[in-house]
Amino acid sequence: MLTVRPPASRPAHPHLGSTRRDTARRLALGLAALAGVALAPLLVPAAAEAHAIVIDSTPKVNDTLGVGGTVLKVHFNSRIDRARSKLTVIAADKTEVPVTMADSPDDETLTGRINLPSAGAFKLRWQVLAVDGHTTRGDIPFTVTQP
Repeated sequence: MLTVRPPASRPAHPHLGSTRRDTARRLALGLAALAGVALAPLLVPAAAEAHAIVIDSTPKVNDTLGVGGTVLKVHFNSRIDRARSKLTVIAADKTEVPVTMADSPDDETLTGRINLPSAGAFKLRWQVLAVDGHTTRGDIPFTVTQP
């Protein structure tokens, strides 16, 4: 259980002096809820296009691949700027394994080719620029084994 101590300027008892603060918080949450309901139709398109999110990948999270050549693919929920996006494979010792970028089948997929030199733990690091201008990045861990 996390214990948070109040700052020296606040009363030591959690209920003393908090009535005004609680009232203000409830009022702000109520107004936000009302505004959210009234503005929801205007906000949905912007929220849907806020960031590129991975919807499929090769390899998938925690997949096991064999040593040798592999095609990497990361498919997103929105169009990406492939010229400003990249794939990087990082070994457990933090060394980077070169990825050769390849043509992708559509505007939502980033594709690359790699030669996995040895067995071990790796992660596929992706960084994409969505066409709405937001940069998103993440890691997909996977393992390589000897055949």
